[in-house]
Amino acid sequence: MPRRVLEGDVVSNKTDKTITVLVERRYRHPVYKKYIKTSDKYAAHDESNACQIGDRVQIIECRPISKTKRWTLLTDGAGAAVADISAPKAAAEAKPKKTAAAKAPAKKTTAKKKDA
Repeated sequence: MPRRVLEGDVVSNKTDKTITVLVERRYRHPVYKKYIKTSDKYAAHDESNACQIGDRVQIIECRPISKTKRWTLLTDGAGAAVADISAPKAAAEAKPKKTAAAKAPAKKTTAKKKDA
């Protein structure tokens, strides 16, 4: 399953190696047909502490890094790529697949006879 990529604005960079990104999206209400704007905040991993408040960044979904961080920085405010997203794919392709070994047939057990 492909990882999601979101774009938003940095609203906080107070914590070490973590930024808070505000992602806004618009959708059309199914009944009233009015466009509604919603926003969500995501904690993202910024390894080099490169982002400043107000930067427009892209974040990509990743494995859980901490209790709240499930996103990592993809491109910073200048548009330069920060994370290398091709590395996990290359590692997965390089890993050889294991084949199942042929199993020996199971031995039949005989019921023990009781001597009366």
